[in-house]
Amino acid sequence: MAPHIVTFGCRLNAFESEVIRRLAQEAGLGETVVLHTCAVTAEAERQARQAIRRARREHPTARIVVTGCSAQLQAERYAAMPEVDHVLGNAEKLDPAVWRALARLPAGVRSCEVGDVAAVKETAGHLIDGFDGRTRAFLEVQQGCDHRCTFCIIPYARGPSRSVPPAEVVNRARRLLEAGFAELVLTGVDLTSWGHDLAGRPRLGDLVAALLNALPDLRRLRLSSLDPAEIDPTLERLLVAEPRLMPHVHLSVQAGDDLILKRMKRRHDRRTVIALCERLRAARPELVFGADLIAGFPTEDEPMFARTLDLVEEAGLTFLHVFPYSPRPGTPAARMPQVPAPVRRERAARLREAGEERRRRFFAAQVGRRVRGLVEQGGRGHTDQFAPFRLAGEALPAGRIVELAIEGFDGAGLSGRAA
Repeated sequence: MAPHIVTFGCRLNAFESEVIRRLAQEAGLGETVVLHTCAVTAEAERQARQAIRRARREHPTARIVVTGCSAQLQAERYAAMPEVDHVLGNAEKLDPAVWRALARLPAGVRSCEVGDVAAVKETAGHLIDGFDGRTRAFLEVQQGCDHRCTFCIIPYARGPSRSVPPAEVVNRARRLLEAGFAELVLTGVDLTSWGHDLAGRPRLGDLVAALLNALPDLRRLRLSSLDPAEIDPTLERLLVAEPRLMPHVHLSVQAGDDLILKRMKRRHDRRTVIALCERLRAARPELVFGADLIAGFPTEDEPMFARTLDLVEEAGLTFLHVFPYSPRPGTPAARMPQVPAPVRRERAARLREAGEERRRRFFAAQVGRRVRGLVEQGGRGHTDQFAPFRLAGEALPAGRIVELAIEGFDGAGLSGRAA
């Protein structure tokens, strides 16, 4: 049995899981299950613990290794689980020497190695040319975060913001293109802060322009979550003018009420989000917007929540990632007056319902149109606007870019045929 990786959380975790897979294989680890955890919500941590127990039941003789942000923050808790053999912090999980040392440990010897989060290095040295079961490749360009949003524990798990130098990004992207990937996704903990720690303080737009100029064979480029307060002029120009930059913008919005945003310590207000969406959509009408939203942040009353609910329509948000607020021990928000958990869940359900209505309207508007898409596994894929689709008729190979005639839709996405 080759090392098996179970990944929770963000796209950066997905990228790092491929680094971990390669390091574990190169170290000679055989029957091993690695649980790559997330600490964004209590639910993510609950799911990780559940997966650890399931992994032990299904692989009774395997090494069970737990790593990632939750392991960094709660190492002792995971080390105390009888199912767990080894716990690694966020620095250790990317260190080849650590994996070689694990491979030398006799069976039955347990370990816990979690160091200072400031020692976490970006993964520029780990050139990845494959992603298990994926047809689009994630490309890490930034790590860590210098901001301290009051609800967020991730800076304590990831450390300060560090940027991968442009030449390294281009080198890694070229390697992925040579491996046959048709689409790349730039990712990081705080993507729009890329470049703040580099000479000359370049911005994310400069990096995107450099990639597109250096790699004419790069046909499809996506960006993961963007901070509305940090979209620089070059990036905005490329979002509306560059056809190789996919027409899908996902924003880290979190709330639609200005007082709640202030208490979250966000750097944008409601009007910033609406104006940005209006401006970009006017210049490139096919742009589709998504957003992260938190329901039931401490002190949020019903009128405050209503402003977040209204923002979905006012900003024209189509693809929502909705989270009920989850108190993270040690964060300022955890000490604020809490909204009762049932109210948080109920508000999250209402936000999701609003998001589903926006998705249905968007899907209905696509019927009868011809759109481009990237075929992924099992005849499914995503359009340029990141709408999920499934192909009818003849199966096409994963990784192929096709023109689709959209014939219908359901709750899962669009359906159509290759035109």
